[in-house]
Amino acid sequence: MSFGQPRAPRRPSLTPMIDVVFLLLVFFMLAARFGHDMTLPLSTGGSGNATYDGPPRLIGIAAEGLTLNGTPVTLDALPTALAPLMDDTGDAVVLRPAPGADLQSLIAVTDALRAAGLTRLIVVE
Repeated sequence: MSFGQPRAPRRPSLTPMIDVVFLLLVFFMLAARFGHDMTLPLSTGGSGNATYDGPPRLIGIAAEGLTLNGTPVTLDALPTALAPLMDDTGDAVVLRPAPGADLQSLIAVTDALRAAGLTRLIVVE
C-alpha cells in the first residue's frame, strides 16, 4: 500500500515568532518610564563643619506612626508642633526612619514639611 510521494519536510515559519517579539517590544517601550516623574529633593552630606543651632527637631518615622522628639504626633499636626522649635524655615529638621518604616511614609513627611515651607531636611539612619 502506497500513500504517494513522501513530501519534503517543511521548515517552520518564523513570522509568528517575529510578530510576537515586535508586539512585546512595543508593549515594553510604551509601558516603560522615561525620565523622572517624581524625585525626592534631599541634600547630600556636607563637609561636616556645619553647625546645628536651636532646640532638637528630630522626627522619628516608624510603621506605628510619627514622633517629634519622642512625642507621638500625627502627620497633619506635625508642622504646627514643629513651629515653636523653629526660628526660620531654613532651620535643619532631622528625619530618622525606623527599620520598619516604608519609603512612602518618608515621602509623605517630606511633602508635608515642604508644603509648610521648610527647606532644610536631613535624613539619617
